[in-house]
Amino acid sequence: MKVTYDKEADAMYIYLKKIEAGEVEDTIELNENIILDFDKDKKLIGIEILNASKVIPQSAFSDMTVSAQAL
Repeated sequence: MKVTYDKEADAMYIYLKKIEAGEVEDTIELNENIILDFDKDKKLIGIEILNASKVIPQSAFSDMTVSAQAL
């Protein structure tokens, strides 16, 4: 699992596996801040969190590895 955070966009993405180009087959928006990405087998492969600094406890940011690039 890998977590990336874009401070400028205030968006976090949690990769549950390495996602290849075009692999996301379905996206479900749970609410205005949480978006789930699924593969062709309907397996959850990624989670996008918008307005991350507002919806995730600040303590979580200190425990994660931040990458400037997506996988």
